[in-house]
Amino acid sequence: MRCALLISTAILSACIGPPAKAEPSTYHLIPGSVPLDWRGPDGNSIFLDAPDGLILIDTGRHPAHAETLLAYAKQRGRPVAAIVNTHWHLDHTTGNLDIREAYPQAHVYATTAIEGALVGFLGRGREQADKRLADPKVPTEQKAQILRGRHRIERPDTLRPTIPVTKSGEMTIAGHKLDVRVAPFGATEADLWLYLPDERLAIVGDLVVDIVPFMDTACPEGWKKALDEIAATPFVTLIPGHGEPMTRAQFLQWKGAFDAFVDCGRSRRPKEECVVGWKRGAAPFIGPSHEQYVSEAAAYYIDTRLRSSTEEQRKYCKPLRA
Repeated sequence: MRCALLISTAILSACIGPPAKAEPSTYHLIPGSVPLDWRGPDGNSIFLDAPDGLILIDTGRHPAHAETLLAYAKQRGRPVAAIVNTHWHLDHTTGNLDIREAYPQAHVYATTAIEGALVGFLGRGREQADKRLADPKVPTEQKAQILRGRHRIERPDTLRPTIPVTKSGEMTIAGHKLDVRVAPFGATEADLWLYLPDERLAIVGDLVVDIVPFMDTACPEGWKKALDEIAATPFVTLIPGHGEPMTRAQFLQWKGAFDAFVDCGRSRRPKEECVVGWKRGAAPFIGPSHEQYVSEAAAYYIDTRLRSSTEEQRKYCKPLRA
């Protein structure tokens, strides 16, 4: 299935108004992308200025994305002093090594959820990667991407935090005080998100994905709780893991669509009705080019996460460490 392959390798309405494109001086966004072919996505990357240099939040997947990040730091004439990973998905962490090779002093702040992923999702992904690499029909460019991801999995210290974040609270990173939140059992076993109260800015990783929630390693109940906590935070601008920055009104519309999708997916209503409901509720965030992708992905997540066996549904709602 095309959407399963695309995702596992990561592996506005008029009443609300257009996306919040105006970018304040407190952050610089390097947008990610969700290609419609075999290439995996890149998550959004965000730079924050700090007294000791630049804080980089998420580093993407592809070499071109990492090169863009490094070019920005060079253009600014400031070192990357710290990396923050919102979660372990490879479209947000593969570039860690590229950045740290250029800035070896940069610490990586993240939760320890990578440990469960290494014995579960990423371990299974490596087996799939080996099969693809052995297939002579797989193009060379695609094999290069697979090898890049496998290299990180085989060298897990390139993905692990150097400074683990285990609980919510205020932290000083590169001289910058940040409100760091840990959301257990959301899009992954433990997602990290940031709130900057002076700027009223929330940076939330894949707890918000514009076109469709990426639920490959998700616990929907915990994800709902995380979105409730985000909603209770007085942000003005929210940066999702994929897609344009959102206003509060836009986030609340997306959250409403998410809640309705999970509820429908867990009900006995026809799957097609749930897919249509998601596309209607999240319509302002879904561009025409991703219509088919979203339909396939939403249906896939209903089958694999929301209507699978009880054991499968609960798999990512508990610690995964061996």
